[in-house]
Amino acid sequence: MSAVRSHGQNHLLGNLPAVDFGRVAEHLELVTLPLGEILYEPGGQLQYAYFPTTCIVSLHYVLESGATAESAGVGNEGVVGIALFMGGETTSSSAVVQTGGHAYRMANRLLKQEFNRAGSMHYLLLRYTQALITQVCQTVVCNRHHSVEQQLCRWLLLMLDRAPSRELIMTQVLVANMLGVRREGITEAAGNLQRAGLIRYRRGHIAVLERPGLETRACECYAVVKQELIRLQSDLP
Repeated sequence: MSAVRSHGQNHLLGNLPAVDFGRVAEHLELVTLPLGEILYEPGGQLQYAYFPTTCIVSLHYVLESGATAESAGVGNEGVVGIALFMGGETTSSSAVVQTGGHAYRMANRLLKQEFNRAGSMHYLLLRYTQALITQVCQTVVCNRHHSVEQQLCRWLLLMLDRAPSRELIMTQVLVANMLGVRREGITEAAGNLQRAGLIRYRRGHIAVLERPGLETRACECYAVVKQELIRLQSDLP
């Protein structure tokens, strides 16, 4: 698939001026990322940055006990691998494909070369990093102060913003791991949402039936993350 024809599927790439995108297009490789693929692990050297189009990637931490929790998700709004242009080269988190699909891949050296031009790509990557930091901070606050049902609504809404359809391939165990809560809590929360007619759950699949209802039940964290992303992507020079 030609990057020139389809780069708009990734909003960060889509915001590049034509002349800048034309320069990086030849360095973008469209790859298929299956569910569960690990893009990087803690302490590992990052070889590529990924610009998702239809896949969703989870950034999460794994404790010595084996417990996990998601700090942020990345979909078609951004890029996976900010450590490359922030100077870190490695990271203490993992990046795992949460929803299979496609992404554009760019080699470490080429991304840093484009970032160091201090042009449009530099500006967009920094703006996206600010939005990602907002998401991480809001996730921490949400997980500490809001109910499991509110957290689930926030998480589902953020997934919907990135997913190509209203049906998500997702088990309750996976959702519980992402939110860092017990499976029983997700079972109860999902049951409440299903009885309210907001979602339909069957083994491994969650279909959202009424998005406005989810937004009503979600805490303010979803709106904070979404509005900050919109602000940072719309207020461009």
